[in-house]
Amino acid sequence: MLQILFNGLVSGLLVALPALALALSFSILRFANFAIGAMLTLGAYIIYFFNVTLGWPIAFAALAGMVLGGLIAVAVDWLVYRPLRERSGVTLLVASMGVALVLENAVRFVAGSTPLGYDVEPARPTRFAALEPLGGLRVNHEQWLIVAVGLAGLAVVWALFGHTRLGRAMRAVADNAALASVRGISRDRTVSAMWFVSGALASAAGLLVGLDATLDPQMGWNYLLPVFAAAILGGIDKPMAAVFGALVMGVASELSTLVIAPHYRTAVAFVVLSALLLVRPWGVFGQPRVTR
Repeated sequence: MLQILFNGLVSGLLVALPALALALSFSILRFANFAIGAMLTLGAYIIYFFNVTLGWPIAFAALAGMVLGGLIAVAVDWLVYRPLRERSGVTLLVASMGVALVLENAVRFVAGSTPLGYDVEPARPTRFAALEPLGGLRVNHEQWLIVAVGLAGLAVVWALFGHTRLGRAMRAVADNAALASVRGISRDRTVSAMWFVSGALASAAGLLVGLDATLDPQMGWNYLLPVFAAAILGGIDKPMAAVFGALVMGVASELSTLVIAPHYRTAVAFVVLSALLLVRPWGVFGQPRVTR
């Protein structure tokens, strides 16, 4: 049970970063970014290029991939989303579907469909002898990296939101873009910064997924449902609440393997999402929007 709970927390961290990116874009622009999975895939392959093709250490490759992933997200906003910004959320959702198809097929065209892996030094798993009476705990090298990168990313975003002028500007635009503009906050610059942060988070998530398994052009698509479920569970208009949703989804998925086959655990996200939409569609920490 202890091992299952730890694996669930690690699985939750895999989903937390893209769920946070999804909730961030929704809170400011009020549309569900269907391309978040494709951004995850693209970021993972960019990091692979720096790490394996150019031979950079994984830490430097990750930083370069996150920066480049953020810049690509800003470019996509300028080319696709900004001209449609005054349209409905459905229009932007459909546009993001097109972006997802373009990015995923661009990755497949350049890198092919063969599964790939990062160049990470092999290491023996860590075993905690003191926990043997509780069933034992085994943590492999990739899980340590996932925990370290995931927690560091969440800490940076939390500090950005709560203790910087940019974070306050994002919250102001999310609450009332017109009023924020009157107070001198540039909506365009704030949105561009939001897309850069979202692209960097998605790229970091791609690194974590690639460390946990392998890289393939469908990796982001496979995580799309858990990401949406986590964001909605926490409250899709509350970015940091998506972290709570991701951790709950990760633990629930791992615990489900006690009663169902492991390859069915992704269905848990669909079940939780369906139940939540019926009972509390605005999420645990979200609030229902009232239109007057």
